[in-house]
Amino acid sequence: MGTETTTLGTTRASAPQAPAERAAGRALRDTHEVTNQPPPLRPYNSYSADPALREAVAREGASWAQAALEECGALAGSVEAWEHAERAERNEPRLVTHDRYGHRIDRVECDPSWHWLLREAIERGMAGMPWREQRPGAHVARAALFFLWTQVSSGVMCPVSMTYAAVPALRVEPQLAERWVPLLTACDYERGALCGMAMTEKQGGSDVRANTTRALPVGDGSWELWGHKWFCSYPPCDIFLTLAHTERGLTCFLFESDDPGFRLVRLKDKLGTRSLPSAEVEYWGVRAQMVGAEGEGVKTIIRMVNHTRLDCMIGSAGGMRAGLVEALHHARHRRTFGRRLVDWPAMQNVLADLAIESEAATIATLRVARAYDEEDAPLRRFATAVMKYWICKRAPIHAAEALECLGGNGYVEESGMPRLYRDAPINSIWEGSGNVAALDVLRAMSKEPAGLEAFLEECERARGADQRLDRHLAGLRGHLARLARGELDAQWAARRTVEDLALAFQASLLVRHAPAAVADAFCAGRLSDERGRVLGVLPAGVDAAAIIERAYPT
Repeated sequence: MGTETTTLGTTRASAPQAPAERAAGRALRDTHEVTNQPPPLRPYNSYSADPALREAVAREGASWAQAALEECGALAGSVEAWEHAERAERNEPRLVTHDRYGHRIDRVECDPSWHWLLREAIERGMAGMPWREQRPGAHVARAALFFLWTQVSSGVMCPVSMTYAAVPALRVEPQLAERWVPLLTACDYERGALCGMAMTEKQGGSDVRANTTRALPVGDGSWELWGHKWFCSYPPCDIFLTLAHTERGLTCFLFESDDPGFRLVRLKDKLGTRSLPSAEVEYWGVRAQMVGAEGEGVKTIIRMVNHTRLDCMIGSAGGMRAGLVEALHHARHRRTFGRRLVDWPAMQNVLADLAIESEAATIATLRVARAYDEEDAPLRRFATAVMKYWICKRAPIHAAEALECLGGNGYVEESGMPRLYRDAPINSIWEGSGNVAALDVLRAMSKEPAGLEAFLEECERARGADQRLDRHLAGLRGHLARLARGELDAQWAARRTVEDLALAFQASLLVRHAPAAVADAFCAGRLSDERGRVLGVLPAGVDAAAIIERAYPT
């Protein structure tokens, strides 16, 4: 006879169990059998599995980099790279201000996986390729490498981007360029150099002219910096570009990070890119060299900012691609109510919308990168401002929807989707948040009208191929004319103006270069009267199956 203990501690008789009944009970209690979960996504080649990226690389003049991109794609999609990214995110950087004896050392300690990720980026040319190669398509090839590696870790791409972008600014000072450019462009993590930025202050933000940091002449051609910076990106860099006031105004300076007056106050506790150390710093007589003309710091530093804005676009487009692949992989293997998720029309609508958004961001980004190869200054400047605003604005929305495709599994850290979601907003904030970027477009329209005309000329190349795009272009021309006549408050309408410009640019590229199913869905979902307000509301008639198959071929 069996016994059973009650909640009051007494016992009562229970019916005996036969061996077969006991075995069945054990089977019911075995909860560790895993069913209806997708297999691991990795390993996969994130380059060869991306038709839109491969086609854009060839179209924009970087076919010569195919082998390097295939190799990078294999590593980016490997289990090893994923594990390093997860470890670097989990083991956040630590600031050590003093050694055991009380000496100030201001050292940032990063996990070894961080250095593995950054080393791979540097040694594959993601910082120096265009300046070292100096061949057609070099900026496109570098953009594609950046696109692939940001899908592994967006954090390490910050020092990569700043190092890449510093070269045009340094070239205004031949002596500094001669010393530092070979180190910044070297594909050598140990013997090369990294460049960081320290621009904004606690009272200034985007209004850098409100900065209070001062530069005092020493007398030997160098300067001393006194002040603070609210954000200093990647303090372990070898050199930094910064802004400080002289008697003639805001000026750009370069200083070396081993200067004893360069003090790290604290590391920022950020929403995302948590593997990346960002610091608040102080200058206590830091010795610096002037870059560019005195009083023209903004003019000098904008040479750097334009390139980092390009990288904001690349990073956001890469993040969209990473989220799309995770969502598609999950939906193809997860079953609900007797069918795969990907077979349900509601999910097909969401996945197809995610896919066209990702492809539009990808091809627009690589088209802008080609403008940097061709020295097409009017288009480059204007398109960078427009597309930086739009692509970076779309990334957080895209990440949230991709995460939701995984349901509760996507909300769990192990999926990687929370990291993707947390990292998504940074590119919309860095180098000018939404309003700053939109107002920069308005400024460019009035001061550099050749940029607007070059941009519209690119959009007009698709005229006649899709009636919805034709109507959008006509409406855009009318809107711009009303702005020019002063009939609209330009600042109030700034975001609407930039959005319409960006959609025209993306639609034109898709109509000319993407498969008909993708171009039709984009125009239907973004330009027609049936367009929705969230992702996953594409109108009827869209060929979702073809779009999904193209996005990530089975």
